[in-house]
Amino acid sequence: MTETTDPRPGLRDARSWNMETSLPLMYSFVHGEELADMADDRDDIMVLTADLATSNRTNDFQHRHPDRFVDLGIAEQNMTSVAAGLASAGFVPYISTFASFAALMCAEQIRTDLAYPQMKVRVLGHHSGISFGFYGTSHHATEDIAITRAIAGLTVVAPSDAASTRALLRATVDEPGPVYVRMGRGREKPIYDSPPEVSRGRFQLVREGVDLTIIATGIGVQGAVGAAGLLAAEGIEVRVLDALWLKPFDVDGVLAAMSETGGILTVEDHNVMGGLGSAVAEVIAESGGSTRFRRHGIQDEYALIGPPTHLWRHYGLDPAGIATRARALLGS
Repeated sequence: MTETTDPRPGLRDARSWNMETSLPLMYSFVHGEELADMADDRDDIMVLTADLATSNRTNDFQHRHPDRFVDLGIAEQNMTSVAAGLASAGFVPYISTFASFAALMCAEQIRTDLAYPQMKVRVLGHHSGISFGFYGTSHHATEDIAITRAIAGLTVVAPSDAASTRALLRATVDEPGPVYVRMGRGREKPIYDSPPEVSRGRFQLVREGVDLTIIATGIGVQGAVGAAGLLAAEGIEVRVLDALWLKPFDVDGVLAAMSETGGILTVEDHNVMGGLGSAVAEVIAESGGSTRFRRHGIQDEYALIGPPTHLWRHYGLDPAGIATRARALLGS
């Protein structure tokens, strides 16, 4: 790919733009732009990254608010602790790096420097799950939901597209403690036409149905919507819920799915141990009720290496794979 001039004035990034169409390849990476918009009205927002300003498009913030942008180089743990210091001085820092680094490598710093003293730092972990594809085990993040859910005092959210990213950034800006934002690889197709009205700790209804509920998070929502379309052609009406909030968790949403639909299937680009499926299972078990239920995700293994789209298909996280799991659940 040859480098060319970015159609947006003042920016050049051959890696982030499709040179044939002039469209951004990372079209779901809107957090830099959204945070810049938010910072226009607030002087406490800062953005920090670890040598990834171009890769995660935080340079969109950098170009508009250079005095509130810091690149700390390849030093993610240090970045997390620096953010804690800034928060103690009254700033609201947003730190952005790969999810495998943010939630796994920096788990100790998130727990001890952010969550324990309740510092208002927002950790943006992008390329979560197996969305890093060829980079392999060291860069896959199939444990981050389990890790972050277990950290006391940490809010955990997971946008499914660009519009929900904007909504969650706005909804969590004034959370009293730290927030972990689990993001994809920046190429998520739209689920919402515009930023949805989100309620703290509540699932977002994407599609109504009575035969089965699919509760999905992140990239899994896109697959769930596609699966619901395939099943609708067979006369099976599926409710699709987007688990934008993973902590606090929508207990009432799970209970409603139990009582109003014929079963629950969870879908996540994550190990089935400790993730979204485990959170739903906890609610079902503690409610004393019963329903058909299956967890669908990575089956407690290290993912293979390959293109993300191939990996999602291999693990049945594409529409056809999810529809197959849904039919099996209903058939049980």
